[in-house]
Order: sequence, then C-alpha cells, then structure tokens
Amino acid sequence: MRPVPSLKTLFALFASLMATSSSATNVIHTEKSLYRNIVIYEEGDQRCMSFSQRDQSARQTCKSLGDPNAFVFTYTKMMMGALYLNPTPRNVLIIGLGGGVLPMALAAIYPDTVIDIVEIDPAVVKVASQFFGFHSGPKIRVIEEDGRVFAKRAGKADQRYDLIMLDAFDHQYIPEHLLTQEFLLEIKKLLTPDGVLAANTFSTSRLYDHESTTYQSVFGVFYNLRVQYKNRIILAKLDGLPTRDAIERNAATLEEKLKPLGFGRDWLLPLFSTERDWKPEARILTDQYSPSNLLNSPL
Repeated sequence: MRPVPSLKTLFALFASLMATSSSATNVIHTEKSLYRNIVIYEEGDQRCMSFSQRDQSARQTCKSLGDPNAFVFTYTKMMMGALYLNPTPRNVLIIGLGGGVLPMALAAIYPDTVIDIVEIDPAVVKVASQFFGFHSGPKIRVIEEDGRVFAKRAGKADQRYDLIMLDAFDHQYIPEHLLTQEFLLEIKKLLTPDGVLAANTFSTSRLYDHESTTYQSVFGVFYNLRVQYKNRIILAKLDGLPTRDAIERNAATLEEKLKPLGFGRDWLLPLFSTERDWKPEARILTDQYSPSNLLNSPL
C-alpha cells in the first residue's frame, strides 16, 4: 500500500509550486482606472499588459525585453499588412492604444507621418509610457476620448486619414458600439480617397459571421487575414482593393523596413485572402442590434 504523504510534506510541495509560479510570472504594477483593472507583469523575456487581474492570459500588449522592436503578437504583424495596400500613409488614426506597439512602429518607419491615437482610458496612456516605451510628441498625438465620439467629431470637422487602425478592446472584446454598421460608416467618412482600414477582430467569436457581413455592407470586398490562433484582421480600401501584383510590389519595397519587427512578406502575403468563409445571411450589426451576450463567446 502506497504511504500517504504527511501534511508537512504536502505543505512543502504546495509552497514549492507557488514559488515556481510566482517566479515565472512577476507582477510589477497594478492600477485601477474608471474602466478596468490594469496589470503589468513580466514572464520569461516578455513584459505584458492585461486588463484582468483574474486572467492574465487575456493580454492586451506584450513586448520582448531582449528585442523591444520585434512584435510579440501575431495580430500586430497582420495589422501592418495594411501598408501593402497603401505604403505611404501621411496621416494615421489608431483607435485603442494598448502599450503603443503599433504607433511606435509606424513612427519609426514613417518619421514624418502624423499619428492620432484615440484612447478612452488615461491610465492606459500612463502605463504605456511608463512600462512600454510609448511616447507622444508633435507627430504622435493622443486624444483621451471614446472612439465613437471622436469619429463623430472628426467627421464633422472633415478630418481625413490615409490609414485607420481599429484596435480597441476591453477585458472581454471590442466594445459593442464600435462594432456596428453606423460606426463603420462614420469611420469610412474619415478615409482619404485611397485610404485603408485595418480592423483587429477575433476569428473565434460567435460574432464572426455578423462582423463579416457588417464590414462587407460598408466596404464591399475586403482582405480577410486569419491564422490558426484567434485573431482575424480585416483590411479594406476606400477605392477598392489593389491587384495582387500591386500588393506584391508594395511588399517588396517595405521588406527591409518590416524586418526589424520580426516578419516579412514570405510570412504575411500568403495570409491575404478575399474568400468568404462566413454565413452571408448573418444579420448585420447595428446600433439597435449589437448583442453584448455574444461578445467574445468562443465557438
């Protein structure tokens, strides 16, 4: 008969496991804002931001401490595919800051480009600056405001952008008022004639079909970039998608600029697809129909 471990032995084992877990994940900062609980932690070679103290795997941003320029997340690499549709953006709008990975990368590639970043939570701006190397300046402007409110005001002021990136998330998913047809029409109004939209969504959400039909209703055919993970990136262009040859030429000109970020055209180009893999009869999301009970619900 196998001997039963003593309470002293079990306690020692439990303490050892807790010590191992603690050393693997080191929380270096927590902050409670009006909108969320922000946790900054280090794990291995990465520093990450999470909007959930209970589930730190729900990460908004991570950076490599050994190579801060390289992208950690697959979705950020996919978002940069927007440059294949327009490789010379002069004015960029990003809704959702996170740790500031995307705007800092764009600023490094295009130092003369003006980048407006809309972030509703001042605490996110603070921790992005303190822990992730983000900094604003004359050409990197932060507007602390709800993305929908900004879009309405910018439209009335006739502001226009060559590239718009939608990357706003809370601890669950994209806020529902930033998912609707009405919002996308407001965003569409902000694009220049050859402007490009890049939107970060999830391929594992039960809203996948609805999101797809909603984007299609506003922008027509779009590039649908998917990988085996949960992220899906939608790329649309106001004046229609460029030809494959044009995209490949743009990719070639950008290759050396994107290499420091940890990827290139050999990885990114095969992801470009216009195949419709959603149910075309799925109901379009509107301000009257954007059911929050479906948000971030896995398939």
